[in-house]
Amino acid sequence: MNCSIIIRAYNEEKYIGRLLEGIKQQTVKDVEVILVDSGSTDSTVAIAESYGAKVVHIPSAEFTFGRSLNFGVREARGELVVIASAHVYPVYPDWLETLLRPFQNQQVALTYGKQRGYEGSKYSEHQIFHQWYPDASNLDQVTAFCNNANSAIRKSLWEQHPYDETLTGLEDLEWGKWAKAQGHKIAYIAEAEIVHIHNETPRGVYNRYRREAMALRRIYPEAHFNLYDFFRLTITNILSDLWHAARERVLLKSFASIFWFRFMQFHGTRIGHRETSLVTPQLRETFYYARERRKKEEKKRDVEPIRYNSGNGE
Repeated sequence: MNCSIIIRAYNEEKYIGRLLEGIKQQTVKDVEVILVDSGSTDSTVAIAESYGAKVVHIPSAEFTFGRSLNFGVREARGELVVIASAHVYPVYPDWLETLLRPFQNQQVALTYGKQRGYEGSKYSEHQIFHQWYPDASNLDQVTAFCNNANSAIRKSLWEQHPYDETLTGLEDLEWGKWAKAQGHKIAYIAEAEIVHIHNETPRGVYNRYRREAMALRRIYPEAHFNLYDFFRLTITNILSDLWHAARERVLLKSFASIFWFRFMQFHGTRIGHRETSLVTPQLRETFYYARERRKKEEKKRDVEPIRYNSGNGE
């Protein structure tokens, strides 16, 4: 199945080699790789070119998440366009195969896959990945939720509705909302698993959730997140993380990060919203609420994972 892969990058030399190596080992071989570089000063571009990727450049002053994707998709030759962050890498050699399979149904506009953290991820980040990306696939989900760190779309539909270049984030959610409004389906594929590497400072966590809240309010003008929401969700998520960390016997090493991560997450969310109104219950559940999970809930697949060299990331 012919496809193009779009990778947005800025100074990602530490991790991009692992992603490109993982792409090279996929069962789907007819793949075009396009790197959209927004002014890297390290060896990101050289590494991508060494793997045969096509590189397009966007000035850093013009960067938005939506604009960089539009640059890349415009250059893509494939009808199916896979989108991946430069700091992710696939777990299995059938990542692309499973991510693209739902497009056999002509009603499917967008697919996205499971994300998990790596050994250096903050504990609360692990919890969020489990919350947002469950083990069970859903070929026709109710909400527009999706994530462009690990997703795929039809280029023909993108031509009808390019990504919103004015949003501060969540361009994927806005596109998914449009697609569902047109009667198309969004499919979540748990087997299309990637590892997502975040090494954020407290300020970085705050900034990420602040800009995403700003975008969410643009996409859903009825959205609200007030001071009561901040206190309630900060406290309940901290308590949930502490309880799970204690059960998994990692409380001591995770204790401090749980407090600062959840505080910065919801502080950024509150500042980003500014206004008070209402968001759909399903979307609030997806973004904010902690859920019960068990330590050993992960499904084991009978597919051999890709074996990476230690020098290709982490």
